[in-house]
Amino acid sequence: MNFFDYFQMAGLVVYIALLIGRTIHLRVTRGVSSFVLGAGKSGFPAALEISFFLGLLIWLAEAVLAALHAPFRIFPPAMERILIDSVVWKSLGSFGLVSGCGLFAWSLISFGASWRVGIDTQTAGPLVKDGVFSFSRNPIFLSIDLFFLGTFLILGSVFFLAAAILVAVGMHYQILQEEKHLRKMYGEAYRVYCEETARYFSCRLDRKPIGVKR
Repeated sequence: MNFFDYFQMAGLVVYIALLIGRTIHLRVTRGVSSFVLGAGKSGFPAALEISFFLGLLIWLAEAVLAALHAPFRIFPPAMERILIDSVVWKSLGSFGLVSGCGLFAWSLISFGASWRVGIDTQTAGPLVKDGVFSFSRNPIFLSIDLFFLGTFLILGSVFFLAAAILVAVGMHYQILQEEKHLRKMYGEAYRVYCEETARYFSCRLDRKPIGVKR
């Protein structure tokens, strides 16, 4: 294992620790169940949310095997073919991992007790518009995209490129589903929020408090 392999493993540990740690914290201190994948849904929407989670577990196992340079893999050799392999790409990938973890941590802080994994149709909290959510309506999904892209740039195989693309497409689809749910739940407040804040990232020098007319 080289420096970037260790960095990849460290990134995985940090991201998972943030996920599990925040889940346990909300459960113990607030009695909130953050994992609502498939809850209150049926058919394709429920199956899709659950498949995202199962796919993530497979990706995680493959990432660990690749970083450890294990003599075996989950997928056939064609998926393990290396497409990029240089210090420059790996350095960019490391920046992607750091950015993904940092953005995820900021998102959890900004979300407070309203954080959920999946669409919560039963016990959702108030609409969160402050902190990182004043710059992005979907910072957690963006952090996942950055982490998967960073992983591809470090490990460089066909599998991780395919995974990064599939995750970006899948996350975008999930965002569209959540937007439908949020429009129904928060109405005009969410419409105004969408006008003021980009789906992925806003960087405006003339920002004003949400809901205040110019």
